[in-house]
Amino acid sequence: MNHLGDYDVIVVGAGHAGIEAAHAAARLGARTAVFTMSLDAVGNMPCNPSIGGTAKGTLVREVDALGGLMGLAADATALQSRMLNRGKGPAVHALRVQTDRRRYNIWMKHALERTPGLAIHQAEVVAIRTEGGRVRGVVTQLNGEYTARCVVIATGTNLGGKIFVGDAWYASGPDGMHASNALTDSLRQLGLPLRRFKTGTPARVHRRSIDFAKLERQPGDPEQTLQPFSFMTEQPVRNLVDCYIAYTNPTTHRIILDNIHRSPLYGGMIEGVGPRYCPSIEDKVVRFAGKDRHPIFVEPCGLDTEEMYLQGASSSLPEDVQNDFYHSIEGFEHLEIIRPAYAIEYDCVDPTSLAPTLESRQVAGLYGAGQFNGTSGYEEAAAQGILAGINAARQALGKEQLVLPRQTSYLGTLVDDLVTKGVMDPYRMMTSRSEYRLTLRQDNADSRLTPIGREVGLVSDARWEKFQQTRQVLEAERARLHAAHVKTQPLQQAMEQAGVAPAAQGGLADELLRRPEISYPLLAGVIGWGQGVTPMLAERLETEIKYAGYIARQDRMIRDMARREKTLIPEDFSYQELTGLTLEAREKLARIRPRSLGQAGRIPGVSPSDLAQLSIALAAAQKNKEADHDR
Repeated sequence: MNHLGDYDVIVVGAGHAGIEAAHAAARLGARTAVFTMSLDAVGNMPCNPSIGGTAKGTLVREVDALGGLMGLAADATALQSRMLNRGKGPAVHALRVQTDRRRYNIWMKHALERTPGLAIHQAEVVAIRTEGGRVRGVVTQLNGEYTARCVVIATGTNLGGKIFVGDAWYASGPDGMHASNALTDSLRQLGLPLRRFKTGTPARVHRRSIDFAKLERQPGDPEQTLQPFSFMTEQPVRNLVDCYIAYTNPTTHRIILDNIHRSPLYGGMIEGVGPRYCPSIEDKVVRFAGKDRHPIFVEPCGLDTEEMYLQGASSSLPEDVQNDFYHSIEGFEHLEIIRPAYAIEYDCVDPTSLAPTLESRQVAGLYGAGQFNGTSGYEEAAAQGILAGINAARQALGKEQLVLPRQTSYLGTLVDDLVTKGVMDPYRMMTSRSEYRLTLRQDNADSRLTPIGREVGLVSDARWEKFQQTRQVLEAERARLHAAHVKTQPLQQAMEQAGVAPAAQGGLADELLRRPEISYPLLAGVIGWGQGVTPMLAERLETEIKYAGYIARQDRMIRDMARREKTLIPEDFSYQELTGLTLEAREKLARIRPRSLGQAGRIPGVSPSDLAQLSIALAAAQKNKEADHDR
């Protein structure tokens, strides 16, 4: 064994989770190294070449607010931008950009290369070294040994990866990468509870073989309305390409059903559990038998390639069946498949074995992030990565760990769901998972998380200054709107020009803005735009004023929840002695080890009466502790 280096933090994997973990740890002053099996795959997008979407876009903004990279990379490599769900309430508005896959990879690789204190190694990690129940370092395939105080596992779908296309299978990670099999054995020997999950991807096809005249065009949003992901992006985002929509039909469905026995998923070859909210095309046809068609989103992979991605048509059927069902779709009659669709099965950890810091309960100093923790999606991975990187660095440097309660962010909700409830299939973030989604919007991620990022040391001076400026602009504009009186005649003229039924009379600007038919741009047409107010800030102001009552109600809920979260449970608390609790509650509480009374109440199987008994026991234990201290 060759000893080759000493670090505070080692990150295994340089996908979306590993990038954020390594960048955060190094930025916080920890001597950090990131290991990847191929430097050409840093920030790879083995599935759809896009960032954001419903709930996911909020995660990107949250990573950015904490000082992460994903939002900046998405803005720099965007091909098309759209705000989803504009016809619905602001709680579900979601930014999504089509990205240039290769340029994203290059941007991220260069960002890591420019990060001070970060060493980059192209090597496969095959084992985790431990001593006395805590991490001591890693071993590579070339017998290189590197010591570390903390290690973050961010292996994506490479861990024990197995590709399936029909009845053919082979060991592999995504996009022809090597599978990481030895590391699985090492983790299992350390006592980590591992399981098998499955995901998939559709075919990549040649642009020239698509008849776009037969497809539905999907342009980006008007350029004057485009918003960046990053609060630091100054250059405007541009639409450079169009996307398109094709539709399956009854013939497509018949071909799939006639060959369903040849699917490894239905034939029993695949053992892993697939994502519930991102099913394969064969899953859709079987599960939604009453639907005559399903949309397929045709998206470019980049400006310097003719590859197109068929989102919504992932499959593990044999190549000949793929050819047949794709060719049955209007516009795809002469489709040329460049890369066939495939399913991939991989190893991951049971996330209930992790603490809310994402540290393993089995091995001290070992952290998990991304698909290793049982999630799906680039955005979910990046969010966990930045938290794991922060906590690995802080532990290595002797600082207190960061826990984000679920009421602070979608990231907090995501982690709380993972470590408290566990997962039965790959976890995907959705707005419905949060009780506070009107408060946890994408537009206010900076106000929620940038102060936290600043406190832990990840937010730069430039970012903090920009945040302070934004806060000053918002405060000044709220004051202006509260003081400005809008006269009836110019207001009615502006409403008529906008095609809106005129209001009866004028009034204070902020009172008028509460009306559903009046928008900030319409009002600004009468009183002028506030100094420094961007379209993104205008939307935020309008939301906060229009929904002030609902937001205040959620704020009260958050304060109530925070009180319960402050009731901490000692790590060594004995649940077995609480005979008033059900056997299921005692078993789950002892296994998950909730950090607080609030987290305990969210564990499936812990009833309100169990929680009341636990609350009484905690109060008694605290009283006894205080009495012992007084003596």
